[in-house]
Amino acid sequence: MALAIIRTRAGLGLEAPEVLVEVHLSNGLPGLTLVGLPETAVRESRERVRSALLNAGFDFPTTRRITVNMAPADLPKEGGRFDLPIALGILVASEQIPVAALDGLECLGELALDGRLRPVTGVLPAALAAKAAGRGLLLPETNADEAALAGELTVWPAAHLGAVVAHLLDQAPLAAHRASPPPLPETPSADLADVRGQHQARRALEVAAAGGHNLLFAGPPGTGKTMLASRLPGILPPLSPDEALEVAAIRSVCGMDLLDEWGRRPFRSPHHTASGVALVGGGSRPRPGEISLAHQGVLFLDELPQFDRSVLEVMREPLESGQIHIARASHQRRFPARFQLVAAMNPCPCGHLGDPRQACVCTPAQVQRYQARLSGPLLDRIDLQVEVPALPPDQLTANTRGESSAVVRQRVLAARERQRQRGHLNAQLPGPELETACALPDAERAWLADVLTRLKLSARAYHRVLRVALTLADLAGEARPGRGQLMEAIGYRQLDRLRGGPEQSPV
Repeated sequence: MALAIIRTRAGLGLEAPEVLVEVHLSNGLPGLTLVGLPETAVRESRERVRSALLNAGFDFPTTRRITVNMAPADLPKEGGRFDLPIALGILVASEQIPVAALDGLECLGELALDGRLRPVTGVLPAALAAKAAGRGLLLPETNADEAALAGELTVWPAAHLGAVVAHLLDQAPLAAHRASPPPLPETPSADLADVRGQHQARRALEVAAAGGHNLLFAGPPGTGKTMLASRLPGILPPLSPDEALEVAAIRSVCGMDLLDEWGRRPFRSPHHTASGVALVGGGSRPRPGEISLAHQGVLFLDELPQFDRSVLEVMREPLESGQIHIARASHQRRFPARFQLVAAMNPCPCGHLGDPRQACVCTPAQVQRYQARLSGPLLDRIDLQVEVPALPPDQLTANTRGESSAVVRQRVLAARERQRQRGHLNAQLPGPELETACALPDAERAWLADVLTRLKLSARAYHRVLRVALTLADLAGEARPGRGQLMEAIGYRQLDRLRGGPEQSPV
């Protein structure tokens, strides 16, 4: 047979579209030609495949013209994942393997020059696509555990090209890899009970977890802002199996380990020198950024005003939509980015505005410039803005512990169950449904309108206040928010009310 067709998968962001590797042997000037929009690493597979076939003991048709087409032709092909399909296509076309041996199979893998199979990235999306197509997957054994996360999928792992061919010829069948995904973790790695004092900040953390709200901690250095932020994943509900697969698929595309963090809410903390591409994703070949790696988890931005303003502004759309759309001249990618933003900042450049332990040395103009690095539209999207003051020594040395993460998580789960019945988390509840769920009496609505006018809050901030108040009502087990919940929700907009110079209260 002079023509062979092998099924494999490309890697385009979180998608794994099917690619048909068509190999044709014909008379003519000997050589191997690759067509079908291959990039550099794919074009270099000609030499890897040739050496791998010869060193593994197979015949390479040096006297024939070999044409390899990867269809569809307009789909970009990247990486070394096409080495194994090309090699098997040559073996089938040269009748060293029967064509029927690859029925119902897809394959991918990079070849070493001696025929060994090397792992590739983005295996989990390919495994999920192969499962949806009802086919098995033949791949390097190093990727077997990752592919097995897809569930009901027959995975055939191999270490060498020779083992693959022996399996296809029924000489030495490979053992199917059917490992079950590891169990989802039950206990958080960091406990909220370790936090001393900071009752308002702890309360805000619980509200953020219950309603999916974004959160900003502001206070002097060393008051526990980072410690509080790191406790948020521990009080969030556990990931569902489908959510765990979404998180794992993003890590797979980035070439990161999956099993050690399987089932855990992501907690990403990029440095303030991170670029816009590092934060939201991109590049000449778009890859997920930090906001996508934080999908279904927490993105913590410490020293928030130190981030470049243009970098922070690119997060405004993902904070609303839960996804990031990256457009390039030749292609586009869409990555999920449904994360909770937790940020921390000092109240002023020196960090000691309002700190009883040390006097602030900043001028009013310096404080104003520092706080003005955060735009109003970005702050509008942060529902909870909370002061984290310095604690007196007696609270730091007290031998009392607060509520554990497990106790707080139970209240969070109960509040989220009420939101599940509405169909949305409160932070994502559409405007009309939000008004219906709150159903404020005329007196409460007039009072709230007066407060919003005096505080000069935007329409977006108004809806954010309602969402937080609704979450407070859910935590209290009440049907709709009352005056008390509205007052507490407005109290969490501290940065809106307190931006200014050193003569004001610290933010």
